[in-house]
Amino acid sequence: MRIRTVLVALVALIASSLAVAADYYVDITNRTGYTIYYMYVSPGSSKSWEEDVLGSDVLMNGDTQRVTLTGYTNPYFDIRLVDEDNDSYTFLNVDVSAEDIIVTLDHLD
Repeated sequence: MRIRTVLVALVALIASSLAVAADYYVDITNRTGYTIYYMYVSPGSSKSWEEDVLGSDVLMNGDTQRVTLTGYTNPYFDIRLVDEDNDSYTFLNVDVSAEDIIVTLDHLD
């Protein structure tokens, strides 16, 4: 009985360590010809957008911004960018552990 209790505790410990939060980042390069004013990044499973990660900054055409994402257990994120003309560019279910984003007019919503 004691061995079974130890095994159950060990399995629980291993399972909990698999769900440890990680830090991710994604580099977003603006090649739209317009200035990006808003950048929303939310977990892929989210039903709504989180706050603007640019804050008072902007992403000028030709520039790259690194967005650090901390405390998440999954590398899949939805990303929405909004430019100076209020046009939006949406990327869904991006695996930020494997790819960065280069946004162009081809990505216009």
